[in-house]
Amino acid sequence: MAHVKMQTARSTLTDPVAVAEDLLRQLHGPPPKLVTLFASRQRDQRALNRAVRERLPKDTRLVGATTAGELDNNGIHENSVVLGALSGDFEVGLGLGSGLTGDAIAAGAMAIKRACEELGVRQQDLDARRYVGLVIDDGFRYKKEELLLGILEKNQTLVLVGGGASDSETDPARQSALIHVDGEVAGDGVLVALFKTNAPWAALRSHWYVPTGERLTITKVDETHTRALEIDGKPAARRYADILGVENIADLEFGRPGGFASRPTALKVGREYFIRAAWRPLEDGSILFANLLEEGSELDLMKAGDLAGMTRDFFREELPRRVQNPQAALLFHCSGRMWYAGATGTVPSLSEAMKLAPSAAGMNVQFEIYSGFHINTTLTVLAFGSN
Repeated sequence: MAHVKMQTARSTLTDPVAVAEDLLRQLHGPPPKLVTLFASRQRDQRALNRAVRERLPKDTRLVGATTAGELDNNGIHENSVVLGALSGDFEVGLGLGSGLTGDAIAAGAMAIKRACEELGVRQQDLDARRYVGLVIDDGFRYKKEELLLGILEKNQTLVLVGGGASDSETDPARQSALIHVDGEVAGDGVLVALFKTNAPWAALRSHWYVPTGERLTITKVDETHTRALEIDGKPAARRYADILGVENIADLEFGRPGGFASRPTALKVGREYFIRAAWRPLEDGSILFANLLEEGSELDLMKAGDLAGMTRDFFREELPRRVQNPQAALLFHCSGRMWYAGATGTVPSLSEAMKLAPSAAGMNVQFEIYSGFHINTTLTVLAFGSN
């Protein structure tokens, strides 16, 4: 029988040494092979990393990131540290790629190359049934699509899941993110944790939208391919406002109850809808998207369902259906879901839904990664079980 299990711990203490001792005191059982550390950006990350690393067994690997909120089976938290301790039948290789801003493709390629070297396997030989990649990037570099090209360059079948290291700071000029890889803490980079296991696993995602059958076409974009200048041949923001029945274009802002979050766009891939929502209307009448845009591309319009209810159904029904005897779940929860939950008064019920997950550790992230796609407004999950 193959299995992967996880214990979790959370601390609200502030002194790094006290936090480390508090977290590790809560763990029992076999020494973990991998520890995940999701910590509020307000913490001294290097001191925290050092304190935790010194108290872990020498052979235990350590990965982590700064957050915009921390998740476990007790809900969604702020200004805390959540630790996940994974043990069982798996091997893991870690790789850190640096310099996202300068060359994100090369950073992604370096991260997967180093992870593969640790496992002694060539990238092109990765068996998608036994290997899965966990990806955490500096979310404020906005380089997910490019770094994914680098990671998948030599093997497009590898399944990837994860999200961007984040910050609860709302001022874009002050936001920053850091990634933990063993004893190193760095920004402007991307981490790949490559798992090899015969235990049941799945990469999953959950959002709270349903298709409407309507579509729009991105007819003109700017040179960065992140701003829609025209939609359906008309000025982008005005066209989207007309679709939503919004008079004031400023009310389209993501997170406002009647804006982009209520009727986002999605890329249809087979029978699945990957949310790639518009983000912000700009003063020149264009719309900033979080992901790259292509002129002539068609996107499906979605409509909001029951955020907390669909999250409960995901943990109660879909995850156990996809993963035999689920024992562990790493959660990457879009900060956009939190904005919308805050605007609609559903944070308590959404937090309560986390109690239905198997043993879980995670964070609110700056956009998500799923199956090689940069998506948003979604909960992405890497779950393990036993057979």
